[in-house]
Amino acid sequence: MQWYLTVLKQYAVFNGRSGRQEFWMFTLINIIILVALGWLDKAMGTDQFIYGLYTLAILLPGLGVGIRRLHDTNRSGWWLLLGLIPLVGAIVLIVFYAQASDPGSNQYGPKPLDQLPG
Repeated sequence: MQWYLTVLKQYAVFNGRSGRQEFWMFTLINIIILVALGWLDKAMGTDQFIYGLYTLAILLPGLGVGIRRLHDTNRSGWWLLLGLIPLVGAIVLIVFYAQASDPGSNQYGPKPLDQLPG
């Protein structure tokens, strides 16, 4: 849960780098929350209202950690626009996100440490 909170604290930070563990732990917790909210909306009959509010609230942190993860692989954040291409774009982004970090420093900053902050 600490990884999730770390990303939320960097709400609209689009510069720097995020390691694989930070990105994937945020993604995992986010998916779990989305599934739970989907069930809650269905049980309450709110027609995905709560789910939609959460999705809107998490939009900027999600974009930020995605861009920082691309920076960690020494790619521009503009590569995130590949997600607009149906199916193929998502697959390419998943491959980029799964790649190892660029060793050492790159143009986006020093290599992040994949350990819990604090």
